[in-house]
Amino acid sequence: MKFSVFIGIDVSKSTLDIYLKSFASHKVFPNNIEGFIQMIEWIMEKAGKICHSELVFGFEHTGLYSENLILFLDQNGFSFTVIPGLELKRSLGIRRGKSDKADARAISEYIYEKREKLHLFKLPSQTLEKLKKLSSLRERMVSQRASYKARLGEYVEQFPDGGFEVYLQSQQEVINCLDVQIEKIEKEIEVLIKEDPNLLRQYRLINSIKGIGPQTAIMMIILTKGFSAFENWRKFASYAGIAPFPNQSGTSNGRTKTNKLANKRIKSLLTMCAGTAVQYNPEMKLYYETRIKKGKNSMSTLNIIRNKLLSRIFAVIDRDSPYVEIHKYAA
Repeated sequence: MKFSVFIGIDVSKSTLDIYLKSFASHKVFPNNIEGFIQMIEWIMEKAGKICHSELVFGFEHTGLYSENLILFLDQNGFSFTVIPGLELKRSLGIRRGKSDKADARAISEYIYEKREKLHLFKLPSQTLEKLKKLSSLRERMVSQRASYKARLGEYVEQFPDGGFEVYLQSQQEVINCLDVQIEKIEKEIEVLIKEDPNLLRQYRLINSIKGIGPQTAIMMIILTKGFSAFENWRKFASYAGIAPFPNQSGTSNGRTKTNKLANKRIKSLLTMCAGTAVQYNPEMKLYYETRIKKGKNSMSTLNIIRNKLLSRIFAVIDRDSPYVEIHKYAA
């Protein structure tokens, strides 16, 4: 699609800084529905007689602050791209000083430079959005519960004879409350998945792989937007930070390693899955032990297993059939 007007938006809690690259124009609007309408009217006034399909918007995802803007642009058929913060930061290089106007201008220049390779944003289904929010809430609560349990355990260890019962009781009550809320969220997640035949099918297919647990299956569905956001498992491996890259310069050959730029949550989940697979999957256990006996590094071996599991996840989705452990039938 050919775009002629490139619009950079710096999103904050209450305002939107808009910069039109084609006209070197800047203006600030409220971050609400009235502001969105005013923004479109101003753009059309500046651009003159132009089809709205020739416009392309770009902005960084800022969580709750950008959600209404995403909904407005999607519902009104505008083309837009949501740029990962780290990608945008690295593209800007070294900068001195900061302003919302400068950020909006930088975004407009970024989408202009990337105009031939822009990945336009597609709003996921309402079910996926709800699933994402519930999963995020569950993670926060699980983290808080772990923190309370750790503090309680430290206190009991330091004062085995007890004392200060109010401290112990209040901590335990908070843990119990979090247990109830986490269970409630998990049941709601289960209901959401069961209500959507496609998500339920994907969830069951992923869980057919030994070593992959329910939370990893849910996170995979969320991050891949129902396996529509990534072309193949290798692209996702790079996103998850488990794809090995060569480390070479001239005659110097360093150790092949993964990149630190990663989605740390899914990377952590895949690491736990690899550890589980080594324990309970005979095929993976044999593979791991064989490599270790040959003197191979344990972490690099676990990373290979992470990639194997990831490739199997994408494979069962592509084939639309559960994973079959072929080694069971080997002579």
